[in-house]
This record gives sequence, structure tokens and C-alpha cells, in this order.
Amino acid sequence: MGKYNLNINGKQQTVDCDADMPLLWILREKLGITGTKFGCGIAMCGACTVHLNGQPTRSCQLPVFQIGKSTITTIEGIAPSENKLHPVQEAWQAHQVPQCGYCQSGQIMTAVAFLKNNPKPKMEEISAAMSGNLCRCGTYDRINQAVKHASDLLTK
Repeated sequence: MGKYNLNINGKQQTVDCDADMPLLWILREKLGITGTKFGCGIAMCGACTVHLNGQPTRSCQLPVFQIGKSTITTIEGIAPSENKLHPVQEAWQAHQVPQCGYCQSGQIMTAVAFLKNNPKPKMEEISAAMSGNLCRCGTYDRINQAVKHASDLLTK
């Protein structure tokens, strides 16, 4: 057991845990930040995606000892304010993307990071960027349309 100081969504959090405890379980079980979801547990599906220093990262396989002074952003930390959604979240609602909800936070986190690096993507680029995240319900077309819509919202 050890103490780890983590910067999560702009706030310092201290957790007492084993060095190899994955970030996903620290978020969900130690800190009660439950927007990040467990999917496969082997970093393949993308449901557990968070941002580590702005880069999409699978939290289910990231042990706390590897985080260091990195900044962590979860789905709870992407909105500009408590009363306003991130444009990707707005687009998700407009295109009625969610069905079961299993993959949504990971999909959104992947889309936010992608659009930050590619603000005006072509549909082929969107499809390729989002292909690493699995959706059990198969809403890939709506996901891609929502990412395109969010791109338009972000570049107005």
C-alpha cells in the first residue's frame, strides 16, 4: 500500500492503494468517479478511456504507479462548466447516439481527443479514429455523425 497524489479533472486527489491498482478502479471504487466504465478489462474495448495529459488512455490497464504527475481527465471533467455540456456531448444528444450506454464515456473521450488534434476531419478520418472503441449496440454511424457534428460546433 502507498499514497498517490493524482490530478483528476483539475483537482488534487490522494489515494491509498497498491501500486499496481489500475486507474479505472481508483476512479470508480476509491474516489466514486463512476463515469468511466469497465468493459473488457484488457484495454481492447475503449469503455474505460480517459485522458492522460490530453491523450486517450485505457484506464483498466494503467497501474497507479505509472501515472506520476500526469493530469487525468475523465468524462466528468470535459464540460466547460457545470451547466454546459462539451460540444461532443451536445452532438451525442442531437444524434441520439446512446443506446445501452456501455461504451459512451469512452467513445466521447476518444472523440474529444481526436477533435482536439484534428478539428476539421473527413468522415474517413473520423471512422478510422473511432474504430478502436467497441459499441455493443452497433451505433457506429450515429457515433461518426455526432463526431462530425461536434467538429462543426467546435470550429464555428
